[in-house]
Amino acid sequence: MKKAFLLLAMIAVGNSLFAQSEKYTAAMKKNIALLDSAVKNNSMADLANSFTRIADAEKTQWLPYYYAAYCTVMSAYLSEDNSKKDAIADKAEELITKAETLAGAANSETHVIRSMIASAHMMVDPQTRWQQYGMQSSGEIAKAKEMDPTNPRPVYLEGQAKFYTPEQFGGGKAPAKELFEKALGMFESFKPKTELDPAWGKAGTDYFLEQCK
Repeated sequence: MKKAFLLLAMIAVGNSLFAQSEKYTAAMKKNIALLDSAVKNNSMADLANSFTRIADAEKTQWLPYYYAAYCTVMSAYLSEDNSKKDAIADKAEELITKAETLAGAANSETHVIRSMIASAHMMVDPQTRWQQYGMQSSGEIAKAKEMDPTNPRPVYLEGQAKFYTPEQFGGGKAPAKELFEKALGMFESFKPKTELDPAWGKAGTDYFLEQCK
């Protein structure tokens, strides 16, 4: 009798965990599908809040905090008010730190976000902040590439950096185009570990390649 009761209890717990997992996966997939449109609609801050709610509910998953950090730093990029960028970037840093803690360590994708955060700080005043935050951003890209040479997002960010760097300092459309073309090829062959792992960046690469013509 006791064995039968324990078996039924284990089945009930298993079914509950499966339903919870299905709910989590469905919520994540729904939000991930909105990433590109949120850039166009400038609704990244709202999407960041949605990912954060998932993260706070799950408590053990690193990817919701990762996506919340990505959406937050993107909202800093999209903000036209430079006086707000530092605070938004700081919030993104808090979120990516939570993601790294739950993941057990930093990884290629979290280094990508840290590079973006440094760039967001630099955007406030590029002339005076380049030495500090430009170097920091480049360093995070190098770490991201080292940890996963197949990841196209660090190369995509390199292309962006070149695109916005004046030609007299080694930037411009020509060197940026080479990097975007390389990133595009990498996106074609890149396979995320799971359906929830990062796969963003191809749409942005296509956009910048058009700007390089």
